[in-house]
Amino acid sequence: MLFPNPTKTDYVTLRPKDKIFRQISVCLRSYTELTRKHSLFSMATHRWHNAFLIYPKPSKYICVSINNEDIYFKPGPDALEWKHICVTWDSETGLLQLWINGKRYPRRVTKTRSPIVPPISVILGQEQDRFGGSFDYYQSFVGELTDVNMWDYVVSPATIMAYFADYYTISGNVYSWTREKYSVTGPVSILRNQFYQK
Repeated sequence: MLFPNPTKTDYVTLRPKDKIFRQISVCLRSYTELTRKHSLFSMATHRWHNAFLIYPKPSKYICVSINNEDIYFKPGPDALEWKHICVTWDSETGLLQLWINGKRYPRRVTKTRSPIVPPISVILGQEQDRFGGSFDYYQSFVGELTDVNMWDYVVSPATIMAYFADYYTISGNVYSWTREKYSVTGPVSILRNQFYQK
């Protein structure tokens, strides 16, 4: 998916299975020249507009929000390259993990231990300030996104490492990039069977 311009009107809506998430994993690949903050993956519920949010500000931090609790990781200087990002969270222990290009960053523990409950709204390319909308031009994503997958369990480190090292496709059991449906709003281009490199 190619998001060509900063807007507050262009986005992609995913249609994952509606369920209670006591554990969650999201993996995706992104490529961008943005140096400002932007949203890659935004899940909202009626209670929390940032139920599960992946929100980088290149060269400074990546924020992961769980039920509106912001947790900051500092991955260091960004090179212009495809980034394979995986985030896993377990509501029982609060353990939050961020992986970028096969490297795990120091683990964190969230204060919130409440599961994410349906209904959910999942948006790519924009950050939801209310369920399904209220987007901000200056938080929009510009660049390419691919291989977005979701699971209702914590994906193992071995699987994440193998995925990055071997560059093979894995499919989420809640949302699979290769099987599930999505809808596009605005001029977001869907580039099928295009070659890209790590």
